[in-house]
Amino acid sequence: MTIIVIATIAGLILGFILSYFIGTKTAQEKIKEAEEQSKNLIANAEDKAKSMHKEKMLEIKEEISQKKIEFETDIQNKKNKLQQADNQLKQKTESFNKKEKSLIELENELKKQEGKIKEKNEEISQLVKGQRAKLEKIAQMSKEEAKKQLIESLKNEAKVEAAKIINLIRDEAKLTANKEAQSIILTAIQRSATDYCVENTVSVVNLENEDMKGRIIGREGRNIRAFEAATGVDLIIDDTPEAVVISAYDPLRREIARRALEKLMLDGRIHPTRIEELVNKTKKELEDTILKEGENAIVELGLHNMHTELIKYIGRMKFRASYGQNLLNHSVEVAYLAGIIANELNLDPKIAKRAAILHDIGKCVDKEVEGPHALLGADLAKKFKENNIIVNAIASHHEDKEPETPYAIIVQAADSISGARPGARRESVENYIKRLEKLENIGNSFEGVGKTFAIQAGREIRVIVEPDKLDDVQTDILANDIAKQIETEMEYPGQIKVTVIRERRSVSIAK
Repeated sequence: MTIIVIATIAGLILGFILSYFIGTKTAQEKIKEAEEQSKNLIANAEDKAKSMHKEKMLEIKEEISQKKIEFETDIQNKKNKLQQADNQLKQKTESFNKKEKSLIELENELKKQEGKIKEKNEEISQLVKGQRAKLEKIAQMSKEEAKKQLIESLKNEAKVEAAKIINLIRDEAKLTANKEAQSIILTAIQRSATDYCVENTVSVVNLENEDMKGRIIGREGRNIRAFEAATGVDLIIDDTPEAVVISAYDPLRREIARRALEKLMLDGRIHPTRIEELVNKTKKELEDTILKEGENAIVELGLHNMHTELIKYIGRMKFRASYGQNLLNHSVEVAYLAGIIANELNLDPKIAKRAAILHDIGKCVDKEVEGPHALLGADLAKKFKENNIIVNAIASHHEDKEPETPYAIIVQAADSISGARPGARRESVENYIKRLEKLENIGNSFEGVGKTFAIQAGREIRVIVEPDKLDDVQTDILANDIAKQIETEMEYPGQIKVTVIRERRSVSIAK
């Protein structure tokens, strides 16, 4: 038992010793590991600290570099501004010096001129004295007697000038009276022009009652839309009692629309289908009317053997106007004039009449066909077998082609007579514009003129000159020269006032 206990105790002691040695060794190993870890941590910390230190140093260097660049840029900008200011100051100084020099030169020049003027005045006074003495010797008159005679002479000259002024005042009074008369005439023209314009662009259709307007319009406007589409006109239905207005520049379309609308009201059945039927029927009836009008004109002039299509074109002229003249009436008038002229020249009046009645048929060709109406009319005549004399007379009546026969000249002359006779046509704006342009061109043709404006309907021109090129005396001379050239080159009623304007402007800029 004792041995067992001793063995046990020894085993325990041995085990304790072994465990102590093992634990000590383990602890030492852990301590070594801990020391190694701490060394590693310290090394890592030192590495991080070094890298952070480097980064901070780089950032600080970059910031210092950026600040340096900004500072240098700011310094450079300020230097540039100072340089610009210095340059401007130098320029202003140079300009001031130049102006000062020019002023000194001008002052010296003025002094020289003053000296010359004094010398001239002395010379003139000496000449006057000498001339006065000579005159007294020659005329055997004293100074007082010469003065009286001079006063009498001046009185006579003043009377002449006064008479001229009186004449000018009378002319201006006449001009004012003419303007008043023109104003009255223009007022009358304006009133009649309105009627003329209405007559040539609209037709009025009377209605039986106001209810008919609603029927013409139809549900949601379908009837009026169908009517306008079929006829190509504008149908105006407003507050005018028992009336509607047909508006169109084409007289033929307007006439078709008027007749068709009257038939619709008589028929009573107003709807899109019926509208199309009656419009087509009216077009056919109007074609017959056109043919009759053309035949009547041919018969009236004693002509025959003309193609039916040409007769239709003549009839269409009934529904056309040119410069306010009805085209058919104008053509018939030209034909009569051409026949009379041909008869006086021992030429065939029928050929002249035939060419004259056809000379404007090109105006009745559809708008889609382009070209001068004289050539279009000649092409139509050639197409329908008219002879070359007729074709050439039509083509050349506005000088689109050279006239080849006397008949072409006759048609030209008759056309001019018919269009130029008083009351035949409205006044052409082209001649008025050309006259104003010629007035302005005359003014602009002189040297030193900047701009010329024709005003007061060509009764006055205002000429603006360049002040650096002309002085006041030259401006007065220019006004007279322009007036003389207008008198020489132009024909005009009454007077034309020439106003020359010389304006001087001084400009300076504050900086």
